[in-house]
Amino acid sequence: MEALAPLIVIAIIFLAIIISNIHIIQQYERGVVFTLGKFSGIRNPGITVIIPYFQTMRRVDVRTTPIDVPKQEVITKDNVTVGVDAIVYFRVLDPSKALLETTNYVYATTNFAQAALRDITGNFELDELLSKRDEISAQIKEIVDKETDKWGIDIENVKLQNIELPADMKRAMAKQAEAERERRAAIIVADGEKSAAQAVSEAAQLLAKTPGGIQIRTLQTLEKISSDPSQKTVIVLPNELKDIAKRI
Repeated sequence: MEALAPLIVIAIIFLAIIISNIHIIQQYERGVVFTLGKFSGIRNPGITVIIPYFQTMRRVDVRTTPIDVPKQEVITKDNVTVGVDAIVYFRVLDPSKALLETTNYVYATTNFAQAALRDITGNFELDELLSKRDEISAQIKEIVDKETDKWGIDIENVKLQNIELPADMKRAMAKQAEAERERRAAIIVADGEKSAAQAVSEAAQLLAKTPGGIQIRTLQTLEKISSDPSQKTVIVLPNELKDIAKRI
């Protein structure tokens, strides 16, 4: 029994080493295996065993990953300095290239997206930068996607997030917007007055053409006045007396 004790200890140690080198790769991961420092294959999701001391494995997430592109100071084509930031969505298609072709594929993708953001947005005027976000985003995506293809990375989407204008530019745009609102309000009021005047004119013409229309309107006016409790004196002359007064 004593002779078997060292063998049992060795077996336990060996088993522990084997167990410690059993890895479970998640569904959203891929394992890049290196044997004696050389790339030797990619392990798919599930249980995988790595030969201790001879092999190593690095995990690569193959899900869509968003990265923020920090705000960049950009001078537009019409010489306006603005701050622009964006978000890039990418996915690793080839885990081996992502590890072998660059030291840090996330950092490299972020830096290249920053450079592309500055270059592309600088080719547009401020008004175009504000109104053509989708077009600018598509151009940035095309450039970054072409460059990162050699790293086994696919750029799925690029979205411009915030375009920060200078303070004086914000004030000028606010004044312009306020002036535009006042102009529209004045037009609406003028249209309303025009419609009201047109309605009064049509009503007056209709009353003039209707026999007794003016008298009926006068009686309606007197009825409204008489309902007011304040003291008043109203003298009404018949139309015949008014005609005589005109002749005199």
